[in-house]
Amino acid sequence: MGKVVMYSSVSVDGFVADEHDQPGPLFDWLSNGDVPLDASGVLKVSRPSYDYTRPYWDGIGATVVGRHVFDITDGWDGTPPGGVDHVVVVTHRPAPEGWDPEAPFHFVDGVEAAVARAQDLAGDRVVEVAAGDVGGQVLAAGLVDEVRMDVVPVVLGSGKRYFGSVRAQHLLEDPDVVIRGDRVLHLRYRVRR
Repeated sequence: MGKVVMYSSVSVDGFVADEHDQPGPLFDWLSNGDVPLDASGVLKVSRPSYDYTRPYWDGIGATVVGRHVFDITDGWDGTPPGGVDHVVVVTHRPAPEGWDPEAPFHFVDGVEAAVARAQDLAGDRVVEVAAGDVGGQVLAAGLVDEVRMDVVPVVLGSGKRYFGSVRAQHLLEDPDVVIRGDRVLHLRYRVRR
């Protein structure tokens, strides 16, 4: 079974979006380089960011997101982002009316069930959990193996926190990856057990 990784771009003060769900400059690093990150050519990053990000993206078998993220992205029009095979949506509500049942999206009630479903779908590949409220719940449940963050040099001041509403202390190991990209610092921590 693959590892469970909590991931997002984040401001230096710990936010993944502002209070209006806007990321502001948090994703600018994905378009300020000269190395295409995907086949579309829209995403272009620095060479260090590419060498770090592309292998990680290639290893993702399923992504877990909350219903809020699903709704504000309009479910990515039924196509998982970044070439991911499956998206597991944590929700207490059914799929939206008219949703294509063939789309590789799975609607699951509860974070434990969502991670289990994502692990089944991903096999030995990575299960990525979007940072924020759902990510914080998965961390609090003791299901996160690794925390990855792309720290962007901006202070948002307020908004949606990287770790959601986590209120307890969780220890991480020292960072085992620290890579400086262009306008981003890539960090990876293992969760201390």
